[in-house]
Amino acid sequence: MNTLIDNAATAHLASLATQQDPRAALKAAANEKQLRAAAEDFEAVFLNTMFSQMFTDIDGDGPFGGDGAVGVWRSFLTDEYAKSFAKSGGIGIADHVYSALLEIQEQKAH
Repeated sequence: MNTLIDNAATAHLASLATQQDPRAALKAAANEKQLRAAAEDFEAVFLNTMFSQMFTDIDGDGPFGGDGAVGVWRSFLTDEYAKSFAKSGGIGIADHVYSALLEIQEQKAH
């Protein structure tokens, strides 16, 4: 799915390069990288919420026991899990968000 999105982005950049000057194509490429990063961040926030819900009723017998430190540690752990999942392809939310952001950007340009 990522290659499909990347191919669409490449085609979009090629059309911009032929219509406008090269500086506009570079600006569009930077903007599309920002859109991809925003989409991945959105998915990471969603995944973080889902992962933190999985751990709500677990007290923990691990290295931190069940005291207050375990809550802080778990929040960092779920955040890193979410970022890692989103960066490696996630569950597909980022691709859909990225496509929607590209469509919105194209509609505003015309």
